[in-house]
Amino acid sequence: MIARLLELRSDQVRLFHVRLAFSEDIEQVGKFSIGKVWTLFTTIIRIWWARIRHRTSVLYYPPSGPNKVPVLRDIILLNATRWLFPKTVFHFHAGGVSAFGGQLPSWLHGPFRWAYGKPDLAIRTAPQNPDDGAEFGAQWNVVVPNGIEDMRGTVNERTAAPGELLTILFTGVLVQGKGVSDVLEAFRLARSEGVQARLQLMGKWHDDAYRKECESFVAQHGLVDEVEFLGVLSGNEKFERFATCDIFCFPSYYAAETFGLVLLEAMQFAKPVISTQWRGIPSVVADGVSGFLVPVQRPAEVAKHIVDLALDPALRERMGREGRRIFEQKFTLKAFRSAMEREFIRLFEHD
Repeated sequence: MIARLLELRSDQVRLFHVRLAFSEDIEQVGKFSIGKVWTLFTTIIRIWWARIRHRTSVLYYPPSGPNKVPVLRDIILLNATRWLFPKTVFHFHAGGVSAFGGQLPSWLHGPFRWAYGKPDLAIRTAPQNPDDGAEFGAQWNVVVPNGIEDMRGTVNERTAAPGELLTILFTGVLVQGKGVSDVLEAFRLARSEGVQARLQLMGKWHDDAYRKECESFVAQHGLVDEVEFLGVLSGNEKFERFATCDIFCFPSYYAAETFGLVLLEAMQFAKPVISTQWRGIPSVVADGVSGFLVPVQRPAEVAKHIVDLALDPALRERMGREGRRIFEQKFTLKAFRSAMEREFIRLFEHD
C-alpha cells in the first residue's frame, strides 16, 4: 500500500521516500540481526538528510505490529527522528501496537510513549481495528480503507463447469495465525461431506517446522492429491490463481491483521469469500452478501460454508458478483489515493 501511495501525483502534496528495508523476506520479520542494527542507523541518517534536503514538514510512518523486535526498532527510530518534524502521521497497517507497551520493561515505558505519543494524524484501515491512534492521543484520527489496482481483464478467468472439481484458494503467509491449519481442517471436513474440490495454498512458509506439521496433516488424512502448496507467486501468475478459483478462503486471526488485501484481490475477480469476524475483515466482506464470515478458529463452520457454496453454483455467482460491486464502490486504488491526499491536505487545515 505504501508503494501504491508513493505513486500519488498531486498538485498539493509531495512525497519523499526513505525505504525501511529491515527484512529481506518474511522469515526475517520480527527477528533480531546485527545487519538490522546497521540498517536502523543508516535509515535514521537518511531520514535526517531527507528532512534537511527537502524541508519536509511531515513524518509519515507505518508503526509496527505488536511484536517486540519491531517495537524496539520503532522506539529507537521515532525518538531519533520525530523531533525534527513539525508534524507526524502514523498509518497503522498493522494493528494492536498500542497495547504492547505494558509488555515492555518499566524503563522502556517512557521511550515507548515518547515514540508513539500524540501524533498529529492517525490513520487505520477499518473502524473495527484497534484504535491505536486514540490510545496514543492522536490529535486527528481517521479511517482510510485500502484499495488496489483493478486487474480484472489482464488474465483469463474461469469457474468450474458442472462435474468438474472446484478450486478453493488460500493466499497469505503460511503461518498458523493466518488460518492455514483451519483451512486444511475445513477442507478435510468438506471432503468428508462429499465436496469434490481441490485446495491451493499460495504463499511462503513462515518457518520449516510449521511446513512439516501441515504437510504431515495432509499426508495423514490422504489429501496429498487434493492439496497443493503453490509457493510464492507474483504478477500474472498470482492473479491467474485468483481468477481461476471458485471459492476464496481466508480464516485469519493473525495478531497484526487489520484488513486483508487478499480479500480484495479475490473480490475484484468476482469470487465468493469465506473469512472471519476478525479486525477489519468485516469492513471488506459483507456477511451473507459477498461471502460468509465465521468466528475465528472455527474450521467446522468454515467447512459448512464451503459445502454451501460447493452445492450452489448460483450462490457462488451471486456472492461473487456482489463482491465485485463492493470492490468497485469502495476499494479501488483511485479511492484510496484520493482519501489519502484529502487527509494530508486536511492535516494542515487543523493548525
